[in-house]
Amino acid sequence: MDWSFLFETLKTLLTGVPLTLQLAATALCTGFVLAACIATLGESSFAPARWFSRLYVMLFQGTPLLVQIFVIYYGFGQINFLRSSFAWPFLAQAYWCAILALSLNTSAYGAEIIRGAIAAVPEREIEAGRAIGMAGLLLRRRVIWPQALRYGLTNYGNEAILLLKATSLASVITLMDVTGLAYRLVSKTYRSEEIFTVAGLIYLAMTFVIATCVHMLERHLNPSRRV
Repeated sequence: MDWSFLFETLKTLLTGVPLTLQLAATALCTGFVLAACIATLGESSFAPARWFSRLYVMLFQGTPLLVQIFVIYYGFGQINFLRSSFAWPFLAQAYWCAILALSLNTSAYGAEIIRGAIAAVPEREIEAGRAIGMAGLLLRRRVIWPQALRYGLTNYGNEAILLLKATSLASVITLMDVTGLAYRLVSKTYRSEEIFTVAGLIYLAMTFVIATCVHMLERHLNPSRRV
């Protein structure tokens, strides 16, 4: 085991951690907003809105994220009106294409998590809120959303971990995150086993931190489960 090489590899790959976390955090926040909108459309009384929500979820859950990244990064450049639109300065950059693909993908899964969490809120609690005069936004803010947060937090934490690992696919469109730097080192040294082992340990450490934070937040929101 060449410890000096592993240490140098670790130092190099750690420089890609900020980009990896930035991709994950930006996509997670953007995806959550989109997911909330899609989940709301899915519960709408307007049939076309429900159909759009279902089609959206099916499209992004049913196709590989890698294909979505390729379509956005390589495919959008073939559409003339996009090349002449205000969005092109963003879509011409690999960073924003990766953010867009990751956000759209995670929003489809997030919409289902949100929908399931809201559906899990006991009907008796909703009825109790209505019985004391709550309705509309007040009922959602005081009764439905706090309960849904507790029910959906674990699943959304798992989605955050999956999203963090999915950022490794951004390396295929030239972004130098942890995986991108690992590929570049392998192409120079041909020592793939050591390099990808270090990269895997870095991802493991990041996912452990996320899982720990989610667990602590879950304990805070559920005092009855504290041991």
